[in-house]
Amino acid sequence: QVQLVESGGGLVQPGGSLRLSCAASGFTFRRYTMSWYRQAPGKERELVATISSGDSSTNYADSLKGRFTISRDNAKNTVFLQMNSLKPEDTAVYFCNAKYGAFNNWGQGTQVTVSS
Repeated sequence: QVQLVESGGGLVQPGGSLRLSCAASGFTFRRYTMSWYRQAPGKERELVATISSGDSSTNYADSLKGRFTISRDNAKNTVFLQMNSLKPEDTAVYFCNAKYGAFNNWGQGTQVTVSS
């Protein structure tokens, strides 16, 4: 059974940091491209960052480069998103995604709220 379980969200003040985790099970994690997406209230889901299988190359939404870092630990079947210098506009539900060919699975999401 494929599972993606996000954790690490919460309430943080502007300028603060959070580290999100996504624990994967039920598939061969190291073969899959892993991504983080986010969806703010009333907005479409948008790509935050992607990390490939193999060489773990990364890509980021242009607006987030320099503040967010995606990484993966294939030994622990986990992908991370380090978020620094958080802004109120980063408030959203953050989703983990696993993709390989036609396989495309989502986690349930974790809420991140940036507010003073």
